[in-house]
Amino acid sequence: MKMVFRWFGESDDSVSLKEIRQIPGMTGVVSALSDIPVGKVWPLDKIKNLKKKINDAGLELEVIESVNVHEDIKLGAPSRDNYIENYKATLKNLAAEGVKVVCYNFMPVFDWLRSDLALELEDGSTTMSYDEKWINNTDPVKLVEEFDKSSEGFSLPGWEPERLAELKDIMKKYESITEDDLFENLKYFLEEILPVCKENDIKMAIHPDDPPWPIYGLPRIMTGKENIRKLLDMVDDPYNGLSLCSGSLGSNPDNNVPDLIREFGNRIHFGHVRNLKFDGNGKFHETSHLSDDGSLDLFEIMKAYYDIGYEGYIRPDHGRMIWGEKARPGYGLYDRALGATYLNGLWEAINKCSK
Repeated sequence: MKMVFRWFGESDDSVSLKEIRQIPGMTGVVSALSDIPVGKVWPLDKIKNLKKKINDAGLELEVIESVNVHEDIKLGAPSRDNYIENYKATLKNLAAEGVKVVCYNFMPVFDWLRSDLALELEDGSTTMSYDEKWINNTDPVKLVEEFDKSSEGFSLPGWEPERLAELKDIMKKYESITEDDLFENLKYFLEEILPVCKENDIKMAIHPDDPPWPIYGLPRIMTGKENIRKLLDMVDDPYNGLSLCSGSLGSNPDNNVPDLIREFGNRIHFGHVRNLKFDGNGKFHETSHLSDDGSLDLFEIMKAYYDIGYEGYIRPDHGRMIWGEKARPGYGLYDRALGATYLNGLWEAINKCSK
């Protein structure tokens, strides 16, 4: 298992590479070129420069999160082939610089979604939360505007400005797109790019929907065991795999995360591990990684990874804002560093007790 840490780059992250390097057991960062518009080719020289900065700090760059998929590919629009060709070129450039895994998602319009970016907890920390009732009663344009105000001045990962600027128009295009259509468009995309993945030894790892159910009438397909199995059988190739996120899948109590890890272990290329607390039907808030603080058992999750002999990448996922830190919601230094140390401690204990 390799512990890694998400980093958004020098110009858009409150956390420095020097600070990440000081977290015990940290081997690398997961990064991206967020200044490249979705659908454009990532230039090789920019990838080289990003890798050099990271390597100079004593860290690896072997995972990218994310090379976002253009909306026309998800919609199956006539222009999708051009964007797919650009995606292939980006994969080749990333592989040339030693990238092994690309995390991506196939969520229409929105990436992750929350109702509050700074819910205050009893201990004075703040965290992200979700309330389905509030979401359903809030216009999506208003939601985006409110998030812009409460994002601490940082961009929100997966929320590309060029997409959200035309939010209502894009949502209208999905009115005729069903879940089956979205699956077919994902299949088309994967069958086009996987030959390039094989040739360049770079794996695709799809992130589950967050939350894993339809929102604003938009279809969502990476929601649980049945649909994950459908995807992996539909394009049965080891280069077609998963970014298994405990928080995204775990926000639906019907999803047993340790069971999912054991069932799909050989197709998990990247693991996101975090905790959350159920607050009722369609309601949850994110917590520290500690099992007792949330509704997910992080010991059982890490034990499942250990039991399958997992040798891939794991990162601590969203954290709280603690100790007065001001950072991108969910992506401060302190709570994620605590999370990484906790996960490494669980792994060490499981390993030693298994011998």
